[in-house]
Amino acid sequence: MTLGMINQDKNIALQAMLVSMKKQDEEGFKTALNQLFEANQKELLEKYEELKNVSDKQILASRGVRVLTSQEAQYYKKIKEAFKSSDPKQVLSNLDVVMPETIIDNVFDELQNQHPLLENINFQNTHGMIKFLTNTNGYQKAVWGKLCNEIKKELSSGWKEIDMTLLKLAAFIPVCEAMLDLGPQWLDSYVRQVLYDALANGLEDGIINNLGSDTGPIGMIADLSKGTVSNNVVSYVAKTEIPVTKFDPVTLGGLIGNLAVDENNKPRVIRSVMMIVNPQDYFTKIFPATTVMAADGTYRNDVFPYPIKVIQSPAVAQNKAVLGLGYRYFMGIGMSSKDGRIEYSDEYQFVEDNRVYKIKLYANGMPMDNNAFQYLDITNLKPHTVKVVVEEVEGTVTTKPEATA
Repeated sequence: MTLGMINQDKNIALQAMLVSMKKQDEEGFKTALNQLFEANQKELLEKYEELKNVSDKQILASRGVRVLTSQEAQYYKKIKEAFKSSDPKQVLSNLDVVMPETIIDNVFDELQNQHPLLENINFQNTHGMIKFLTNTNGYQKAVWGKLCNEIKKELSSGWKEIDMTLLKLAAFIPVCEAMLDLGPQWLDSYVRQVLYDALANGLEDGIINNLGSDTGPIGMIADLSKGTVSNNVVSYVAKTEIPVTKFDPVTLGGLIGNLAVDENNKPRVIRSVMMIVNPQDYFTKIFPATTVMAADGTYRNDVFPYPIKVIQSPAVAQNKAVLGLGYRYFMGIGMSSKDGRIEYSDEYQFVEDNRVYKIKLYANGMPMDNNAFQYLDITNLKPHTVKVVVEEVEGTVTTKPEATA
């Protein structure tokens, strides 16, 4: 099987995973996840056969095979010995090594490189539990007076503490015997790819759509002013969708103006704005609405009255878009050492005669204020058009284009 065919299988599996998440189809998700892992194994074995006789570390690194630190090499050596022992459960229980943080950090780097959404939010490895502080002050100003008068205005300083205890994200890893016969750097490639795939879709879906504090990070579309608490679990509703039919200066200025103040009506400087849309909607709605022809006959894409970075994500529902300040979303991912152990089960895929290993990661996040993101309805978004204005001055007729959205 060629690498192109394997990549096609991976894309099909990833899409099936996303559909299963939206439908809350647990069995469908497991099936798609197993298909993805099988494709990853085939891809890695293909690369191994191609490069198994290459010893130059620079060449291997250029092909995606990392040069391991001594701690990483020791970790994979211990894991390999445990997996191939006669009593893996006993060996794993007594294993005194945990997954090095450098492996997790490398996975985060790959996630940000391949997923623009994660590159544009406040994305950090927190290495454990989080306490999230937000300023609750509204708009404040000092009071003018004579030079020697008593100071009459005292500025208040309020903070709200939010418990951001990391939630568990577990990845099941079916490891075939052939994988264990490869070197530690190849096992590292496989483990990192599994973690990457397990995190990627789940992260984007949670960051955008999740509404419950016990089911993942709080999504950008959540209305933080409308939360209900039951058994220490906070449940939010989605924000009211704002219908948008065009991206003219008046419409877009009004939307961005809502982002220019926080939930306490305190003004803030807009550093950058992003719009997240479904890939299909990008080409059928956003692209026609923001593509203009330049004077030289060429086209310019993603042209807005105000600079906006458009990000495609399949996690966004069709006919919807999220407009907001990416840097005002905090996403923390970490793994504490005591929970870095790998567990296994022979029962999970008993019929398939597979041994399945489990790696646990931890994550949580939420918007830093309720005004940082807006939920748009772009169902009736109109394509960009150019209106021609005809003017007659002293018997001479001239035409000029008047751009509209």
